[in-house]
Amino acid sequence: MVNAIILSAGQGKRLLPLTEECPKCMLHVAGKSILEWQVQALLAAQIDKLFIITGFNSDLVEEHMRDRFGAEHERIHIVYNPFFSISDNLASCWMARHAMDEDFILLNGDTLFEPALLDTVLRSPPAPVTLTVDYKDSYDNDDMRVELHDSMVKSVGKTLPDEHTNAESIGLLYFRGEGPALFRTQLDRQMKQGDGLRLWFLSVVDTLAKQTLVRACSINGHRWCEIDFKRDLDNAEKIMLQ
Repeated sequence: MVNAIILSAGQGKRLLPLTEECPKCMLHVAGKSILEWQVQALLAAQIDKLFIITGFNSDLVEEHMRDRFGAEHERIHIVYNPFFSISDNLASCWMARHAMDEDFILLNGDTLFEPALLDTVLRSPPAPVTLTVDYKDSYDNDDMRVELHDSMVKSVGKTLPDEHTNAESIGLLYFRGEGPALFRTQLDRQMKQGDGLRLWFLSVVDTLAKQTLVRACSINGHRWCEIDFKRDLDNAEKIMLQ
C-alpha cells in the first residue's frame, strides 16, 4: 500500500495577480490545473490514497477535486492547514502525519512531471527515504540544493555552498519501510521546538540524510518543472504538451 501527500496550501504570491483568488495549485497548464495533472498521474500509478494539504481558499480546491474526479474522490482526502498563512511546509506535513503509517510519496504542490518520472521513482532501489534529484550546470539561490556521495544524500538545503552542491531536489520523495516512522518522529520533534512553523520539511530530510538514510534517485532526462513564476507556467505548457 502506498499513499501520496501533496502539499498545496500556499497562495503562490509570486504569481500575483493570477493567484489573487485562485490557489496556485489550481492555475491551469495545458488545459488542466496543476493539481489535476498531479492527481491523474498518482491515480494512474495505483496510489491507494491521496491526501491534499490545502490552505488558501481550500473550499475551491475541494470543489475542484469533486468536479474533476467524481467517484475517484473517495480516494482523495482534503486536509486543511489552518497555519498556511504564517508557516512553511513543515507544518503542512505535520497536518498529514496520520497518512504516514504506510509507505508514501510526498510531493510539492507546484511540481509537474511526466508519468514516466513517477514510475522511475516507484521502481527505485529500496531505501527509507528516496529523494528525487536532477542535475544542471549551475544552481541559484532558489534551488533546493543537494550534496551527494555516490548515490546517498549527505545534505540538502537552499544555503549549501556551490562546492558542495551536486544536484537539486525536484520536490518529490518516496518513504518506504522504516522511513515513514522515522520521518514522522523527526517531524514531531521539530514541530515541538518552537520554530516549526518557519521550517521546510526538507530540514527533516537533511537530518535523516546525516544518518545515511536518504538515497538519491536521478530523474535526469525526464520532463518536469517547478512553478514559481509566470515564466514557469509558460515553460510548463511546453513540457506537458510534449
